[in-house]
Amino acid sequence: MTAANAYKEHIGRFLLPPLLGLLLCFCSFVAVAQTEPPTTHPAQIKPPADTLARDTTDPKKFLQTLRRISQKKTIFGRLVRELIIFKPRTTGGPLDTEILPQDHEQHNYKVVRKIYYKRLEPFGYSMNDTSKVPNDPWENLGNALHMRTKKGRISNTLLFKEGELLEPLALSESERLLRQTDYILDARILVNDSTSTRDSIDIVIITRDVFSISGSGSASTSGTRLSLRDINFMGVGHQIRTTYRFGLNEPQPWQFQGSYFIENISRSYISAEVVYHNTYYYKQESIGFRRDFFSTNTKYAGGATAGWYQTLQPNYYVDGPPEPGEEMTFTPLDYNIQDIWVGRAFGMKSYDLAADNPSRLIAAGRFMNVKYTQGTSLPTIQSARLYLAGFGHSFRRYYKDQYLFGFGRTEDIPAGNLLAVTAGYEDGSQKNRLYLGAKGAFGKYRPNFGYLYGGLEYGSYRYKDAWEQGVLTAEGLYFTPLYRFGNWRWRQFLWNRTTLGLTRPDLFALNIDNDQGIRGFSSGSIRGYRKFVLNYETNFFTPLTLFGFRLALIGFADIAWITDRPNGSPFKTKPYQGYGAGLRFRNEYLPFNTIQVLLGYYPRVPHLNNLQDLKLFQTGRQYYDFNDLRFTQPLVTEFR
Repeated sequence: MTAANAYKEHIGRFLLPPLLGLLLCFCSFVAVAQTEPPTTHPAQIKPPADTLARDTTDPKKFLQTLRRISQKKTIFGRLVRELIIFKPRTTGGPLDTEILPQDHEQHNYKVVRKIYYKRLEPFGYSMNDTSKVPNDPWENLGNALHMRTKKGRISNTLLFKEGELLEPLALSESERLLRQTDYILDARILVNDSTSTRDSIDIVIITRDVFSISGSGSASTSGTRLSLRDINFMGVGHQIRTTYRFGLNEPQPWQFQGSYFIENISRSYISAEVVYHNTYYYKQESIGFRRDFFSTNTKYAGGATAGWYQTLQPNYYVDGPPEPGEEMTFTPLDYNIQDIWVGRAFGMKSYDLAADNPSRLIAAGRFMNVKYTQGTSLPTIQSARLYLAGFGHSFRRYYKDQYLFGFGRTEDIPAGNLLAVTAGYEDGSQKNRLYLGAKGAFGKYRPNFGYLYGGLEYGSYRYKDAWEQGVLTAEGLYFTPLYRFGNWRWRQFLWNRTTLGLTRPDLFALNIDNDQGIRGFSSGSIRGYRKFVLNYETNFFTPLTLFGFRLALIGFADIAWITDRPNGSPFKTKPYQGYGAGLRFRNEYLPFNTIQVLLGYYPRVPHLNNLQDLKLFQTGRQYYDFNDLRFTQPLVTEFR
């Protein structure tokens, strides 16, 4: 038996049993088995080592049977030949999960002599083997339709320049910032040790693009939708997003949503965005500029936004939640907002001359003017000028890992802590009052433990010697280490969110629909003042590729308590639950959202709107996300 045949036999032993079931459900997809053979790479560019265990399963008879079928000149034989392709797929091995800056500390304060760029197209290339080129005509076609990210756009993101001294954290932070862009799948910043000297270095930057253009559409008896977006217009990082709907069964039979986003203007890290939405329920025209504390050593941040809005607010304040069979009523709400803020970060003293102290003390101020032209009869609505001042301490470090929210791409995990205090004054058309808020959060990551995040936030107004319109929120997120079973990977998530309304006049503002509580659950009648939500999810990342989309098997269990009594405990009510399983698809090289097809079971559903206890639904949003532990503009704690 040749080495190639032995290799194919090895692939088939693992993949074919699960593939048979998938073939019955997804006979239009291409299943590609993945293994992770050792990769080669040019000198001075050292990819992470591959330490995955080989698979040992042995369905040899099934493999031989399927191969015999594929060799027959029948319709089914041709179908098997077209749909099932067994070939090795080169992917990156597990990453070193050490703190990002540690590999580069010896190069701090050296002169950056030369920067070399290696910009890879989306399809057929490898971050770990830059000599690899596409050999598939479809990959070549995709690359031909793609406009590669301009070198100037990449250099704008870097925190260092040729001829300047290399500041601490500049290499690792620049690599992380490149990965955080929507149009770059992965990035590596490496030092060429063979040409480096005691006082100067050469740097190699390797990036791999995402195919930036995407579109979608749908048609049904209720309307037609067309969407088009380009997240890297002309290779300069500009983002255009548009969605148009028509033929709708609404008073306004058409809808349009569009935005244009410019990232990091002229290396200033100032971004601009124009947004226009026009739907029956919501209208928006806004323009904004912002510069965040994007890096741990950013000194200045700020932003300015102006917007005009029209919306229909559910009329819970007068009528309460609708009774079974009743339709929801709405109150028109029109307003405009002008918002501006500025912040300054101050570095802490470092006792290590070769490294920077990532701790920062931060002070910020914010002014927001909100003017309502319709809807001021609602109890929490008043035109006002809000003055806020924020003070905080932020400590951030980042780790690298894989298979968290992506399917093998490098992901940055924030760790550290954040403490922030906000004080302000609201000069309102109906009443003037003080505001006080505080927030504390931490994140810890260990390769053998996983990741743990905890956060606590409180905010309330002071009026006539009493606190009002307060909210207390708590959040906890934990995910396990990545477990490996041959070429399969397994990770679990546990997430808790708690919101308690304190002396609030905005009736029934909380809900537990979808992202706010139980995924796949939707009801306009389940609302309240206080809630406690617990979400569990398990992910099995398979070694399968279907039409270029990686496949994961997921299961979830959600439970939520909510009370409509202003001072009641949510645990004194019967909980709502959701249980389900499904499939998750994602192509990391395309700008499409993750596709999830889930089947959910809900033991307790309200009778309103004929809701079903068994529901098949699709979603394009990931359910979990990191809190970046980043100090933002001074905020009023949200009640949601």
